Amino acid sequence: MSQSGAKLKSGSEAAGKTIILGVSGSIAAYKAAEIASALVQKGADVHVIMTAAACNLVGAATFRAITGNPAIINMWDEPQTEEISHVSLSDRADLMLIAPATANIIAKLAVGIADDMLTTSALAVRCPMLIAPAMNPRMYSHKTVAENLGKLRSFGWKIIEPEFGRTACGDVGLGRLADIETIVNTALNALKKSQDLEGVRILVTAGPTREPIDPVRFVSNFSSGKMGYAIAEAASARGADVVLVSGPTGLPVPPAVELINVETAKEMFEAVMSRIDNAQVFISAAAVADYTPTKRSPQKIKKKNENITIEMCRTEDILKRVGDKKGDRIIVGFAAETENLIENAEKKLMEKNLDLIVGNDISKPKEVFGSDTNKIILIPRKGQPIDLPKMSKREAADALLDYIAANLLKRRRQK
Repeated sequence: MSQSGAKLKSGSEAAGKTIILGVSGSIAAYKAAEIASALVQKGADVHVIMTAAACNLVGAATFRAITGNPAIINMWDEPQTEEISHVSLSDRADLMLIAPATANIIAKLAVGIADDMLTTSALAVRCPMLIAPAMNPRMYSHKTVAENLGKLRSFGWKIIEPEFGRTACGDVGLGRLADIETIVNTALNALKKSQDLEGVRILVTAGPTREPIDPVRFVSNFSSGKMGYAIAEAASARGADVVLVSGPTGLPVPPAVELINVETAKEMFEAVMSRIDNAQVFISAAAVADYTPTKRSPQKIKKKNENITIEMCRTEDILKRVGDKKGDRIIVGFAAETENLIENAEKKLMEKNLDLIVGNDISKPKEVFGSDTNKIILIPRKGQPIDLPKMSKREAADALLDYIAANLLKRRRQK
């Protein structure tokens, strides 16, 4: 029985899927056995990785009996079967779930500590990642834990929020491990969409452009590129073939993504137009300069007492040019507005022949540019705008891809 008393039915929803179940040293560790059992009943190949603290609370033999696989504890142990090694498990995993997760394991993952098999594997996986915290309510409400969970969200982890209730220590509050059925269903849903973009060719633009004035100065904007990179990373994790055309950002290249570095609006235009014919989906998240200096001084412009005037000319409108040759391609744009967001975004949506536009309110730029969170509105060509809550940019990326997969791609395939 799950904590809620509802039986989890057997099925094949996870047939053929490999799940890493991480178990850390919370008193709720014994509930991981029921989670493992439910996932096995759904057809999953479950491999449990335990911390040393978890071994003090529940036996490794329990998980071996439930899953048919030896629980992994010590990263220096030799593999016990020829087919599965501790190194290859992270590569094979379709999902990683840590339940329960202590404040300690959350803190380690937030700063990249890899001092045991669980944290090492968590840094190595490139599959959907879920984590279910369980701890004393006062610990869970601590600012440090909140900040660490925020970092995990920005890294792509989905948090399965704990419940309000009485914990093992007798305190009452928010911190009790989420209902087992909730955890299992969240895992199954993550598996369903884990490869829903398999084989889809997606071209993404990200970051700012730099328009040179002279050898040491340029015109640019505050874009960090984080949203575009999050989209590229999320799409790749869901099976898409992703090309990312990026202005200067300094961000790490998302796994399995082809990166094309550019600097100017002209270079971004050329990179996009040379690759657009091979793309089924184009997502324009870059903040491309609308104007560029008409002339670039070959020498550094010296400071003078009088003002100077720099003549600017329009750059190519990449999104408009892509929209002009749309065909059956899905085109998604972004609208960063300081006022009349919906009205201005809808105008851009129609003028540039887009399927969807993502509205960003930048009236408070410090909450958008460079931030790890975003507050977006999805505005489709048909239907009502979808106002999403503030979330990490990786979560926002997945929300955008959810809409593309469930609506735009679905309609395209039905034609």
